[in-house]
Amino acid sequence: MTSYAHTSGSTPRRIAWAALLLSAVALASTLGSPKALGGGGDQPSNAGSYGWPVKPFDKQHPIRGSFADPRTIFRSSPTLQGVLDGDCSCSLHQGVDISAPDGSPVYPVVSGTVTYVDSEWVKVESSGGQAFEYWHIRAIVSVGSHVEAHHTLIGRILRGSGHVHLTELKNGRAVNPLAPGHLGPYADHTTPRVTSISFRRTETGREGLPNLIRGRVLLVAAAEDEPTIDAPEAWRGLPVTPALLTWEIRSWNGRLVLGRKTAADFRGALPNRGFWQIYARGTYQNMAVLGHHYSWAQPGSYLFKLSPEGFDTHRLRDGAYDLVVTATDIRGNSSSLTRRFTVGNHRS
Repeated sequence: MTSYAHTSGSTPRRIAWAALLLSAVALASTLGSPKALGGGGDQPSNAGSYGWPVKPFDKQHPIRGSFADPRTIFRSSPTLQGVLDGDCSCSLHQGVDISAPDGSPVYPVVSGTVTYVDSEWVKVESSGGQAFEYWHIRAIVSVGSHVEAHHTLIGRILRGSGHVHLTELKNGRAVNPLAPGHLGPYADHTTPRVTSISFRRTETGREGLPNLIRGRVLLVAAAEDEPTIDAPEAWRGLPVTPALLTWEIRSWNGRLVLGRKTAADFRGALPNRGFWQIYARGTYQNMAVLGHHYSWAQPGSYLFKLSPEGFDTHRLRDGAYDLVVTATDIRGNSSSLTRRFTVGNHRS
């Protein structure tokens, strides 16, 4: 059955996308309530409560890796089967990767006290339980130092990095720096896309035909977003993960059968779920590490589980339905894709 799409906001462009190997092992975390930390909706003010960590502080910079992007290192061979069931060090990206040339000076976005320093990153704690981590820099500050926002030089971007990774913490829990009222100025005029919808019988199984499904099936959607500003050089035109993915089921003639459900919500904080409860097998990051192979300039694959425990078709009467999946970015731009399927619980 042919899929069809609906869009709102800016018109998306078709692009490949990539992510950073140096951030591939970023730790996953269990996080707090997105509602309390801000979310999508209509375009809000572009202003933030703090500026950027690289000059100019009051100008938007390219984001080449977004909050909750998959970070994957597979120890299996570079094959489809290796990606489907191979051993993987997988986690959710806990911050944003801000493109800047190697050697660029990095400054704190909020004043505070340095509480951790090593060969690659610095942590600065501020008042009210707020803290920031700056990764892939050569530090020039020491633990205990007081640093002033956009005044104290804390380090320079390491050679070969081409970016600084910024993590924002609230009471020890990572939150989305791109949420309204955080990092700014930040505007997003592009629209994320759902690129495919599929039905699987098992976690690592092949895609099934939508013409007749029955029993418990895994609903999987591929979705991606496009940064407002292209990163330079090899990262140009490479997308990131959407901030929100939702789905619903309608009858073939448009009647709502199952109301909107949330598959993934990264607008405020990372979900309190494991990596493989959010992403489906077949997911891998851009420029993925597959065994001893580094996939230079190769886009990744972002596959989302719409329902982690699977969907039981016995919840529906036999007949034809439309599965509608919607991807939304941090500023509320969204588009949807529909896939028709037929339930036949009582057919031979």
